Amino acid sequence: MQTDTGTQPTQAASPQRKPLKDLRGFWRILLAVVAPLPMIGMGLNYILSPVDGGTSFEDTVATYTGHLDQVRVTQYLGVPFLVLLVPATFAVVWVSRRGAPRLTTAGAILAFLGQLAGFPLNQGGDLLAYMTAKNGLDVPTVAALQKHLEEDPLALIGGLLFIIGIVFGLLLLGLALWRSGAAPAWMGIALALGGFTHPFMPGHVASGIGLLVAAVGFAGAGVALLRTSNDDFDLAPSRPA
Repeated sequence: MQTDTGTQPTQAASPQRKPLKDLRGFWRILLAVVAPLPMIGMGLNYILSPVDGGTSFEDTVATYTGHLDQVRVTQYLGVPFLVLLVPATFAVVWVSRRGAPRLTTAGAILAFLGQLAGFPLNQGGDLLAYMTAKNGLDVPTVAALQKHLEEDPLALIGGLLFIIGIVFGLLLLGLALWRSGAAPAWMGIALALGGFTHPFMPGHVASGIGLLVAAVGFAGAGVALLRTSNDDFDLAPSRPA
């Protein structure tokens, strides 16, 4: 009599999936560090500039001619503003969004719209003036070029949206940071006042101080991020089911 000595096939074990790397702490600390840098850089840019805002192109070139090294330093100081202002603003939005959702949303829309429109569309004249002074270019010709650039409709729209984003967007985000309770109230007020008053300050030194005041508000968001746990910052990494 034969007996069945075979065995039932066993189900293949599913391969173990490696756990996902949790990088929430990296992003949280990175945003905290980045937050105050744009306004610090641009504030120092204004303070160290040898000319006031609104100075004619011809007078700017004449002044730059005697201060080329100083002007070059101020241009480097402005780089964080151009490169990091969007993520710095995002840091404020991320911190205040839960405690003041409506103010944060309104401020974020204005601020991001102004930044994303202003940076590519608004061509400033500082670099043209510097290159004219450094390379001995024909001042009337370059001044005419700068005038046409400033009067271009796209540049006018970009400049208007940028001013709205800085003045009203940062004002609302500062109030949102204050109302949210995520940072000390005075830091939210500093962001609101620094952004709102900056275009109206007399002279480049006062304008730069206004931006440094705004940097204190951005730093408030950075401090809040450093004090936040990873779980409060964002959801843990996971794969779709």
